[in-house]
Amino acid sequence: MIDIFLEIFISPLGYQFMQRAFLAAIVVGVICGVLGSLLILRKLALMGDAISHAVLPGVAFSYILGINFFIGAAVTGVATALGIGFITENSKIKEDSAIGIMFSAAFAVGILIISKLRTNIDLFHILFGNILGVSRSDLRLISILGFIVIALIIIFFKELKLSSFDPIMAKSIGLPTEAIHYMLMVMLSFTVVASLQTVGIVLVVAMLITPGATAYLLTERLSTMILLSAFFGVLSALLGLYLSYHLNLASGAAIVVVSTLFFFLAMVFSPQEGLILRVKDNDCLANN
Repeated sequence: MIDIFLEIFISPLGYQFMQRAFLAAIVVGVICGVLGSLLILRKLALMGDAISHAVLPGVAFSYILGINFFIGAAVTGVATALGIGFITENSKIKEDSAIGIMFSAAFAVGILIISKLRTNIDLFHILFGNILGVSRSDLRLISILGFIVIALIIIFFKELKLSSFDPIMAKSIGLPTEAIHYMLMVMLSFTVVASLQTVGIVLVVAMLITPGATAYLLTERLSTMILLSAFFGVLSALLGLYLSYHLNLASGAAIVVVSTLFFFLAMVFSPQEGLILRVKDNDCLANN
């Protein structure tokens, strides 16, 4: 039994690339889970999808200019958020339509740049991640971005909480709700960039939303939801990484599948919102 445990859980840690991958998975799981909770409460799940796709042209430009891809990705991510706000405020187009326009356009521009210039960018790894290829510099960048995001959420937790639950009241007492919104978009851009190496552009939205949605089914307190979301984010990342190692699967996809499995388990067995509880309640009503 001990030998099986050592083989499954300990043996992968004997490789340095796996050690870096596990550390990156933990950091990404935490920041995606924490930030994802706020996105769900503010009904900004689609914004996460938009920003994740919008960083592709920034990554391409960064590669061409020979600079760190974080710079280009962060710039295009924030620019997309500003563009969505501009379209919403200056036309009768609603935010969901503006999100669809901007993220598809940015994603298409990124693909055109990569295909036209015939760069050596590995599009597959950008789209779906390559957590096993995380270097020390990548891990350092991921950790710095994660620290910035978590620190901002802790510092401005009260403002984020109030503007998420009651934006009208937050505005009436003088909170800069627009500034808070765009600060959240900057944090979202940082989180997406930190997640590129682990789950990639296409799958990062799942790590942003699914752990938070799982936690949302299990509690009604924001603080508890954030902690549970971070827990599910980390657990999904670690289990997915183990599966990818032992079964030779794509790491990003394995992480997302595990995260989705947790969501459906919560959907069925949640003590407050679970399907089993609803069936029992319906049976009791029918018997009465």
